[in-house]
Amino acid sequence: MNKLFENLGLELKEILPYLQDGVRILLILVMAWIILGVARRGIRLFRERMCARTADVEEVKRIQTLSRAFRYLVSVVVWAVAGMLILSTLGISIAPILATAGVAGIAIGFAAQSLVKDYFTGFIMLTENQIRVGDVVNIAGIGGLVEEVTLRYVRLRDYNGNVHFVPNGAISTVTNMSREFAHAVMDIGVAYREDVDEVFEVMRQVAKEMRQDEVFGPKILEDLEIAGVDQWADSSVIVRCRFKVVPLEQWAVRREYLKRLKRAFDERGIEIPYPHLTVYAGQDKHGKAPAFLVRHLDGGTRHATANPGAADR
Repeated sequence: MNKLFENLGLELKEILPYLQDGVRILLILVMAWIILGVARRGIRLFRERMCARTADVEEVKRIQTLSRAFRYLVSVVVWAVAGMLILSTLGISIAPILATAGVAGIAIGFAAQSLVKDYFTGFIMLTENQIRVGDVVNIAGIGGLVEEVTLRYVRLRDYNGNVHFVPNGAISTVTNMSREFAHAVMDIGVAYREDVDEVFEVMRQVAKEMRQDEVFGPKILEDLEIAGVDQWADSSVIVRCRFKVVPLEQWAVRREYLKRLKRAFDERGIEIPYPHLTVYAGQDKHGKAPAFLVRHLDGGTRHATANPGAADR
């Protein structure tokens, strides 16, 4: 019996270090989880407090975007430290690993320049407040609503619902369509026969009615600005105008204005031309137009001229 207890004692002495290491690793993981939870809660409370202090929607977007980036960064740091502590508990020296990582990092850096570029570009974009969650932007030839911004990529969702992940390193130019205000630009085409001044009057009247509307009035910041006749197109005279509106409302205001303007043009008899073509045969030196051949569906032919009834003679 004594020998049995001695064997059990020896086995316990052999197992005890492993149990102690297991308990330490478990404590490290629990502490990492607690620290991460406290940090995330602190970031959330700080975000809510900062958002409550400002009424600027643009500033709120920036605070929310930065809070997401900080949460991601804190998670990486906490789990990296926890991983090193676990390795130390297992008896694995961290110093050689860090030295090797430093040498390997140089080699990997050359091979992963695009990845490093992504992180640096993402950090700069967040610092300079170029992109925020909720913005509508055009980056790397792709446009859409920003759903997520990290140090690695920007996630966009376009009008069709497609999700695009754009690496930050691929972003050279940011076109942000939701900063401070926007312009709803419209090109209105009318027939050449119409009085341009009358067209201007109708456009201003429709714009005035929209500014008095309960739904669209708050979205419009200033009266309609008519630039004037922009070009003479093939079938119409193009009048350019624009509204100054709140961000992200330029498309809704534009569609509503065009709908109301169409109704007003119909009531006033102002023609919205469709593409058409006038065939002109030309004239000779004596002012006579040459005849041209017209083929009927029945296979017969006749010569049409500029003089009415000439083809019948």
